[in-house]
Amino acid sequence: MNDTPLNAPILQLRGIRKRYNIGTPVEAEVLHGIDVTLQQAEFVALTGPSGSGKSTLLNIIGLLEHTTAGTLEIAGQRADGLDDAGLTQLRGATIGFVFQFHHLLPAFSALENVMLPSMIGHGTATPEAEATARDLLVRVGLKGAEHKRPGELSGGMQQRVAIARALSLRPRLILADEPTGNLDTVTADEIFALLREFNRDHGSACLIVTHDPRLAGSCDRTIQLVDGRLVSD
Repeated sequence: MNDTPLNAPILQLRGIRKRYNIGTPVEAEVLHGIDVTLQQAEFVALTGPSGSGKSTLLNIIGLLEHTTAGTLEIAGQRADGLDDAGLTQLRGATIGFVFQFHHLLPAFSALENVMLPSMIGHGTATPEAEATARDLLVRVGLKGAEHKRPGELSGGMQQRVAIARALSLRPRLILADEPTGNLDTVTADEIFALLREFNRDHGSACLIVTHDPRLAGSCDRTIQLVDGRLVSD
Protein backbone atom coordinates (compact mmCIF):
# COMPACT_ATOMS: atom_id res chain seq x y z
CA MET A 1 0.00 0.00 0.00
CA ASN A 2 2.97 2.34 0.47
CA ASP A 3 3.80 2.72 -3.23
CA THR A 4 1.16 5.41 -3.78
CA PRO A 5 2.69 8.31 -5.77
CA LEU A 6 3.71 11.16 -3.50
CA ASN A 7 1.32 13.59 -5.20
CA ALA A 8 -1.65 11.21 -5.19
CA PRO A 9 -4.53 11.83 -2.76
CA ILE A 10 -4.71 9.47 0.20
CA LEU A 11 -8.52 9.60 0.06
CA GLN A 12 -11.03 10.23 -2.73
CA LEU A 13 -14.80 10.07 -2.35
CA ARG A 14 -17.05 10.56 -5.36
CA GLY A 15 -20.83 10.67 -5.14
CA ILE A 16 -21.02 8.78 -1.85
CA ARG A 17 -24.58 7.95 -0.82
CA LYS A 18 -25.82 5.94 2.14
CA ARG A 19 -29.35 4.70 2.70
CA TYR A 20 -30.74 2.67 5.58
CA ASN A 21 -33.88 0.58 5.62
CA ILE A 22 -36.12 1.97 8.35
CA GLY A 23 -38.98 -0.39 7.68
CA THR A 24 -39.88 -2.27 4.51
CA PRO A 25 -40.13 -0.79 1.95
CA VAL A 26 -39.18 2.60 3.44
CA GLU A 27 -35.58 3.81 3.14
CA ALA A 28 -33.87 6.87 4.59
CA GLU A 29 -30.88 8.42 2.86
CA VAL A 30 -28.41 9.97 5.30
CA LEU A 31 -25.60 10.91 2.88
CA HIS A 32 -26.47 12.61 -0.39
CA GLY A 33 -23.66 12.45 -2.95
CA ILE A 34 -20.55 13.38 -0.94
CA ASP A 35 -17.38 14.38 -2.83
CA VAL A 36 -14.20 14.74 -0.74
CA THR A 37 -10.49 14.58 -1.54
CA LEU A 38 -7.87 14.38 1.19
CA GLN A 39 -4.23 14.84 0.25
CA GLN A 40 -1.37 13.05 1.93
CA ALA A 41 -0.22 14.80 5.13
CA GLU A 42 -3.33 17.02 5.31
CA PHE A 43 -4.90 17.75 8.69
CA VAL A 44 -8.63 18.25 8.20
CA ALA A 45 -11.61 18.83 10.50
CA LEU A 46 -15.03 17.30 9.79
CA THR A 47 -17.76 19.37 11.44
CA GLY A 48 -21.54 19.63 11.49
CA PRO A 49 -24.50 19.43 13.86
CA SER A 50 -25.56 16.19 15.50
CA GLY A 51 -27.36 13.98 13.02
CA SER A 52 -25.63 15.51 10.01
CA GLY A 53 -23.99 12.23 8.97
CA LYS A 54 -20.45 12.79 10.27
CA SER A 55 -20.09 9.44 12.04
CA THR A 56 -21.67 7.59 9.12
CA LEU A 57 -19.22 9.22 6.72
CA LEU A 58 -16.28 8.44 9.00
CA ASN A 59 -17.39 4.79 9.26
CA ILE A 60 -17.58 4.56 5.48
CA ILE A 61 -14.12 6.08 5.08
CA GLY A 62 -12.86 3.67 7.76
CA LEU A 63 -14.32 0.75 5.76
CA LEU A 64 -16.65 -0.17 8.63
CA GLU A 65 -19.81 0.47 6.61
CA HIS A 66 -20.64 -0.09 2.94
CA THR A 67 -21.79 2.69 0.65
CA THR A 68 -25.11 2.57 -1.15
CA ALA A 69 -23.63 4.35 -4.18
CA GLY A 70 -20.49 6.20 -5.20
CA THR A 71 -16.77 5.40 -5.31
CA LEU A 72 -14.24 5.30 -2.49
CA GLU A 73 -10.49 5.17 -3.06
CA ILE A 74 -7.87 4.93 -0.31
CA ALA A 75 -4.13 5.07 -0.99
CA GLY A 76 -4.79 4.56 -4.68
CA GLN A 77 -6.98 1.49 -4.25
CA ARG A 78 -10.71 1.30 -4.93
CA ALA A 79 -12.47 0.10 -1.79
CA ASP A 80 -16.06 -0.04 -2.98
CA GLY A 81 -16.66 -3.56 -4.25
CA LEU A 82 -14.03 -5.25 -2.07
CA ASP A 83 -15.14 -8.27 -0.06
CA ASP A 84 -14.77 -8.37 3.73
CA ALA A 85 -11.27 -9.87 3.55
CA GLY A 86 -10.15 -7.17 1.13
CA LEU A 87 -11.62 -4.42 3.27
CA THR A 88 -9.92 -5.82 6.38
CA GLN A 89 -6.57 -5.93 4.60
CA LEU A 90 -6.87 -2.40 3.24
CA ARG A 91 -8.07 -1.04 6.59
CA GLY A 92 -5.20 -2.68 8.50
CA ALA A 93 -2.60 -1.47 6.03
CA THR A 94 -3.66 2.17 5.77
CA ILE A 95 -5.96 3.37 8.58
CA GLY A 96 -5.55 4.15 12.27
CA PHE A 97 -8.60 4.94 14.44
CA VAL A 98 -8.89 7.21 17.49
CA PHE A 99 -12.31 7.22 19.19
CA GLN A 100 -13.80 9.45 21.88
CA PHE A 101 -14.16 6.64 24.40
CA HIS A 102 -10.79 4.90 23.91
CA HIS A 103 -12.06 1.29 23.49
CA LEU A 104 -9.03 -0.04 25.35
CA LEU A 105 -9.11 -3.64 26.54
CA PRO A 106 -9.37 -3.43 30.36
CA ALA A 107 -7.49 -6.69 30.99
CA PHE A 108 -4.50 -5.56 28.88
CA SER A 109 -1.73 -3.22 29.98
CA ALA A 110 -1.09 0.05 28.17
CA LEU A 111 1.80 -1.60 26.33
CA GLU A 112 -0.33 -4.56 25.27
CA ASN A 113 -3.13 -2.28 24.08
CA VAL A 114 -0.69 -0.37 21.87
CA MET A 115 0.71 -3.63 20.48
CA LEU A 116 -2.76 -5.01 19.74
CA PRO A 117 -2.93 -4.06 16.01
CA SER A 118 0.41 -5.73 15.39
CA MET A 119 -0.61 -8.78 17.44
CA ILE A 120 -3.76 -9.12 15.34
CA GLY A 121 -1.77 -8.79 12.12
CA HIS A 122 1.03 -11.18 13.05
CA GLY A 123 -0.73 -13.48 15.49
CA THR A 124 1.81 -12.68 18.19
CA ALA A 125 3.73 -9.78 19.70
CA THR A 126 7.03 -9.38 17.88
CA PRO A 127 10.09 -7.71 19.47
CA GLU A 128 9.82 -4.99 16.82
CA ALA A 129 6.19 -4.32 17.75
CA GLU A 130 7.07 -4.07 21.43
CA ALA A 131 9.93 -1.67 20.71
CA THR A 132 7.62 0.51 18.61
CA ALA A 133 4.91 0.45 21.30
CA ARG A 134 7.37 1.47 24.02
CA ASP A 135 8.69 4.31 21.88
CA LEU A 136 5.17 5.55 21.16
CA LEU A 137 4.22 5.50 24.84
CA VAL A 138 7.27 7.62 25.57
CA ARG A 139 6.33 10.03 22.80
CA VAL A 140 2.80 10.47 24.15
CA GLY A 141 4.14 11.16 27.63
CA LEU A 142 3.44 7.79 29.27
CA LYS A 143 6.92 6.53 30.07
CA GLY A 144 6.64 4.41 33.21
CA ALA A 145 2.98 3.58 32.61
CA GLU A 146 3.62 0.70 30.22
CA HIS A 147 2.30 -1.99 32.57
CA LYS A 148 -0.65 -0.09 33.99
CA ARG A 149 -4.12 -1.18 32.96
CA PRO A 150 -6.69 1.31 31.63
CA GLY A 151 -8.53 1.41 34.98
CA GLU A 152 -5.36 2.79 36.59
CA LEU A 153 -5.10 5.67 34.09
CA SER A 154 -6.92 8.99 33.84
CA GLY A 155 -9.17 9.74 30.87
CA GLY A 156 -6.48 11.82 29.21
CA MET A 157 -3.88 9.10 29.73
CA GLN A 158 -6.23 6.50 28.26
CA GLN A 159 -6.71 8.69 25.20
CA ARG A 160 -2.92 8.92 24.85
CA VAL A 161 -2.74 5.13 24.85
CA ALA A 162 -5.47 5.06 22.19
CA ILE A 163 -3.50 7.48 20.03
CA ALA A 164 -0.34 5.42 20.42
CA ARG A 165 -2.32 2.31 19.42
CA ALA A 166 -3.71 4.06 16.35
CA LEU A 167 -0.20 5.05 15.28
CA SER A 168 1.48 1.74 16.02
CA LEU A 169 1.43 0.55 12.40
CA ARG A 170 2.35 3.99 11.00
CA PRO A 171 -0.97 4.41 9.15
CA ARG A 172 -1.24 6.59 6.09
CA LEU A 173 -4.63 7.87 7.26
CA ILE A 174 -5.73 8.63 10.83
CA LEU A 175 -9.46 8.90 11.54
CA ALA A 176 -10.41 10.49 14.85
CA ASP A 177 -14.04 10.62 16.02
CA GLU A 178 -14.43 13.35 18.66
CA PRO A 179 -11.06 12.38 20.23
CA THR A 180 -11.22 15.28 22.71
CA GLY A 181 -14.99 15.35 23.27
CA ASN A 182 -14.96 14.12 26.88
CA LEU A 183 -11.74 15.83 28.01
CA ASP A 184 -11.07 19.13 29.74
CA THR A 185 -9.71 21.99 27.65
CA VAL A 186 -6.05 21.60 28.68
CA THR A 187 -6.01 17.84 28.05
CA ALA A 188 -7.93 18.30 24.79
CA ASP A 189 -5.29 20.75 23.59
CA GLU A 190 -2.53 18.29 24.49
CA ILE A 191 -4.26 15.44 22.61
CA PHE A 192 -4.81 17.67 19.59
CA ALA A 193 -1.15 18.70 19.66
CA LEU A 194 -0.08 15.05 19.73
CA LEU A 195 -2.11 14.28 16.62
CA ARG A 196 -0.67 17.35 14.91
CA GLU A 197 2.85 16.30 15.87
CA PHE A 198 2.49 12.87 14.28
CA ASN A 199 0.86 14.42 11.25
CA ARG A 200 3.91 16.63 10.76
CA ASP A 201 6.56 14.07 11.69
CA HIS A 202 5.25 11.10 9.70
CA GLY A 203 3.10 12.67 7.00
CA SER A 204 -0.01 10.79 8.08
CA ALA A 205 -3.18 12.48 6.87
CA CYS A 206 -5.70 13.17 9.65
CA LEU A 207 -9.46 13.55 9.44
CA ILE A 208 -10.88 14.67 12.78
CA VAL A 209 -14.55 14.88 13.69
CA THR A 210 -14.98 17.71 16.19
CA HIS A 211 -17.64 20.04 17.55
CA ASP A 212 -14.96 22.41 18.88
CA PRO A 213 -14.65 25.39 16.50
CA ARG A 214 -11.40 26.37 18.18
CA LEU A 215 -9.76 23.05 17.28
CA ALA A 216 -11.33 23.00 13.83
CA GLY A 217 -9.85 26.43 13.20
CA SER A 218 -6.37 25.03 13.87
CA CYS A 219 -6.70 22.44 11.07
CA ASP A 220 -5.53 22.92 7.49
CA ARG A 221 -9.13 23.06 6.33
CA THR A 222 -12.66 22.27 7.50
CA ILE A 223 -15.29 20.10 5.84
CA GLN A 224 -18.83 20.81 7.03
CA LEU A 225 -21.80 18.47 6.71
CA VAL A 226 -25.41 19.54 7.22
CA ASP A 227 -28.27 17.08 6.76
CA GLY A 228 -26.02 14.63 4.93
CA ARG A 229 -24.78 17.18 2.41
CA LEU A 230 -21.41 18.86 2.04
CA VAL A 231 -22.02 22.57 2.55
CA SER A 232 -18.42 23.81 2.74
CA ASP A 233 -14.90 22.55 2.13
